[in-house]
Amino acid sequence: METVILKEKIKSLVEGILSEEPEYFLVDVKIKPVNNIKVFVDGDNGISIDRCAKFSKKLVKSMEEAHIPESGDYALEFSSPGISEPLQLHRQYTRNIGRNVSVTLADGTTKTGTLKEVNIKNIIITQVSGKSKKTMVEEDVEISFDQILKTIIQVQF
Repeated sequence: METVILKEKIKSLVEGILSEEPEYFLVDVKIKPVNNIKVFVDGDNGISIDRCAKFSKKLVKSMEEAHIPESGDYALEFSSPGISEPLQLHRQYTRNIGRNVSVTLADGTTKTGTLKEVNIKNIIITQVSGKSKKTMVEEDVEISFDQILKTIIQVQF
């Protein structure tokens, strides 16, 4: 089965499973050689390992019933996207308001700051410049979604 067709069939199965619990949503399906299938799901309030396991079991059953993939041989990984994966969906941006992000723009520049606001057309991040409290300046920067190549959550320790 062609990878694109397989990916679309799996997306359809996952979306059917998630439709029962609308607070969860499909982020992406990736298929590597020899049918190594990776399904990334998130939730408006995050997703637990137990919930991923539940959805994974349902997906395995659905795939077996539909004979997907046709060969029957595959490896399945079902998880949240993880902190190193770029944000892809509007719901992910909304869920991460208040977190620090690094936004790579289409022109190759990078903006880093706190995700302050998300609307249909753009995001607003607050950038802080200056090395001391006396010279520190906060500036809100509006970035259109069509300018964004990728947005990564920045983990703070």
